[in-house]
Amino acid sequence: MHYLIKDTEFTEILKFLSQVKGIHKNDTGRLRKFLEGVCFVLRSGCQWRLLPFYYGSWRAIHKRFKQWESRGVWEKLFEFAQKDPDMEWVAIDSTIVRAHACAAGYGRNSQPQEALGRSSGGFSTKIHALADALGNPLKFLLTAGQRHDITQAHALSECIDNTIVIADTAYDVDAFREYLNTKKCTSEIPSRANRKHPRPLDEHIYGERHVIECFFGKVKHFRRVFSRFDKSAVSYLSFLYFAGVLIWLR
Repeated sequence: MHYLIKDTEFTEILKFLSQVKGIHKNDTGRLRKFLEGVCFVLRSGCQWRLLPFYYGSWRAIHKRFKQWESRGVWEKLFEFAQKDPDMEWVAIDSTIVRAHACAAGYGRNSQPQEALGRSSGGFSTKIHALADALGNPLKFLLTAGQRHDITQAHALSECIDNTIVIADTAYDVDAFREYLNTKKCTSEIPSRANRKHPRPLDEHIYGERHVIECFFGKVKHFRRVFSRFDKSAVSYLSFLYFAGVLIWLR
C-alpha cells in the first residue's frame, strides 16, 4: 500500500492521539490504515464506498471518521499541529467552493445552518480563513457562499492581538478597524473607492497578503476541499482541519 502520510507526519499525529482519551489507538497499524483511508478520500475526493479495499471496510472507516468528528478530535489535532506560528503579521480572506448537488438535503430548510447557499458561482460554501505570516492556517469558519467576508471578520480575529492584520478592501469597515485597535493590532487594509478620506496603507506590508492566496491554492489540491460533497458543515470542516494538519506538518 502506498502511504500518503509520511512517517514523520504520522509520528507527530501519533503524539497527539496518545493524549486523547476515549478513542482506539493501541493498534498503530490499524490506526495508520484508518488515517491513510481518510487521507485518500481527502486527496482524491472519492465517495466513501469507492475507498480501495486495502484500507479496510469503508463503512468502518467512515464510522470512525464521524466518531472523531463528534468528539472534536479533528479540530483538536489541527490546533495541536500549529507549533510556533509566525505572528509577525496575519492575513484574513475567504474563498468560495462549489457544492455538489449531493451536499444538499441534510434537513429541511437547513442550508444556512449547514453553510450552503447561492452565489454568483452557483450552489456554494465560503471558507473564511486566518493565516500566519508564512501562510499556515490558524482558523477556519464556514458560511453560505453569498455571505459577505466582513460578517466573519470579528470571529476570525478573536484569537490574535498585538500584530498586523492584512486584508483586502472587503474588510474596510470602521467598526472592524476599531475592533482591531482594541486588540492592539495594526490594520493594513486598502480603502474602498467610495471612502471620502482614504486610510494610509503600507504597500510593502500589504504585498504580503499573497500568503493567504497561496494557502488557498495549497488547500484546494485536496479534492474533498476543492469541491464540497458533504451534507453537514461539520463533516466538511473536519476534512478542512485534516488538510490544515497535513499542510502544517509538511
